[in-house]
Amino acid sequence: MADSSTPSRGTAAGPPASGDGLSEFGYAQEVKRELGWYASFAVAFGFVSIATGIFTAYGSVLQSSGPLGIWTWPIVVVGQLSVALIFGALAARIPVSGYAYQWTSRLANPVLGWIMGWISFMFLGVVVVAVDYTIAATILPVLFQYEGTSQNAWVITAVVVLLQAILVALSTRATQRVNTVAVTIQLIGMVSLTVLLFAVGAFTGDLDFGTLFSKGDVASDGYFSLGGATSVGPWALGFLLGAFTIVGFESAANLAEETKDPARVVPKAMAQAVIGLGVLGMLFLVAVTALAENPSALAQSDTPVADVITRVLGSYVGKGLLVLVVISIFSCGLVISLSGARLVWAMSRDKRFPGWQLLRRINPSTGTPMNAAVFMFVVAQILLALFARSTQALFSLFSAATLLPAIIYAATVALYLAKRRSLPPSKGFDLGRWEIPVLVVAVCWLVYELLIFRDSSFAEPWRYVAVMSAIGAVYLAYLLIRHGTKGLTMPDMHDIDKVLDEDAPGQPTQAPGGRP
Repeated sequence: MADSSTPSRGTAAGPPASGDGLSEFGYAQEVKRELGWYASFAVAFGFVSIATGIFTAYGSVLQSSGPLGIWTWPIVVVGQLSVALIFGALAARIPVSGYAYQWTSRLANPVLGWIMGWISFMFLGVVVVAVDYTIAATILPVLFQYEGTSQNAWVITAVVVLLQAILVALSTRATQRVNTVAVTIQLIGMVSLTVLLFAVGAFTGDLDFGTLFSKGDVASDGYFSLGGATSVGPWALGFLLGAFTIVGFESAANLAEETKDPARVVPKAMAQAVIGLGVLGMLFLVAVTALAENPSALAQSDTPVADVITRVLGSYVGKGLLVLVVISIFSCGLVISLSGARLVWAMSRDKRFPGWQLLRRINPSTGTPMNAAVFMFVVAQILLALFARSTQALFSLFSAATLLPAIIYAATVALYLAKRRSLPPSKGFDLGRWEIPVLVVAVCWLVYELLIFRDSSFAEPWRYVAVMSAIGAVYLAYLLIRHGTKGLTMPDMHDIDKVLDEDAPGQPTQAPGGRP
């Protein structure tokens, strides 16, 4: 454990000699530090995955907002980039697996930290199902020319989740290699796909940029309105496309304990992933929409993006590129499974998760938290069984997987806003003079995003949040009754106030949460 009487002082100019160590946070180094910059970037990029988000949500946006809805994308990118920069500033100060759970526990209090950890678990559990369901529901039916049904989508998704869980449980190195290769393929594939769509569309004369500003069959009256108490305007619903896609960049922070020089590498990886995906995603959306021909008819398809690709590029080329998209989406689900297992393990390590006695173990043969990976697999299968019964399974899944990160991001930004003057010193990244502008953008964006979810069409995602929150509340009550708030104190860590005011005499030495 760390000696809190001798704090290690880090600055933005340079980390302390033990900057990569975990002793100051009260932990031993149980996992290997094997991830460099590209691997960390690949984790953030692979989770965000424009292939996944656009293939999942594009049809819904055409139905709700028409082609004009794609212009919400750049606004979302700016908003989410501001959130990623704030996450980077926190990751540079507390580079520990568990991200928001750790930050809130140490900077606010462990009870709020536990709530953040549980919400993060709720998000990671449902988003892996949403991502893998996309393969089964929107791509494979076009790729193999069969009729997609909720039954075969359920079975295929279950198999994909199983394959990802096996990889995550058996080898972190193999998982990272698969993801790194898949992200490289995604970069090459999505760039090639976008260039080909523009080139072939220009050659055939099929590109119609006027379509980009069409509302399709969506009524013009009240299109840009903010809506009423239980409804939002068509334009606002278009924001779900970017809000579902540009999430998960924080997964790089969740693997901080496995990253070399995480305080410098993780913030850069998160920001670069959002920027790169934002630019590439916008170009891809413009290409697909300009080639839509009949957006109103395309909106009725279960596989709109795949339909455009195969029609414009031909069956063989189109299907070849769809294979690359399947690989991209698989890697996205793989990263989510990995991140979920790490979060469950991190909370179990602190005795904060149901079944922590088993879930905190690192398997000696594989060097992975195998039990935590198996647990996340079981959770995903249960959620798949529940959501697959819905008549709008894909919409329910992706909207739930958009609502939860919005809550996590809003709470984390609020934490940063409240604690920004008493944060521990940065070990590698700081917002500096951009802090206030970034905070203003992040707050405005997240308030607007959360207001979108007052629409009555999001009843099912809110039910999921309510049920899972109730389960979490029961367990939290058990923890508080059995151990009290002092029993939830985080492992020993250098006292933040002591670090900031180490020249002030007479300061008591105490770890956050009250442990001496």
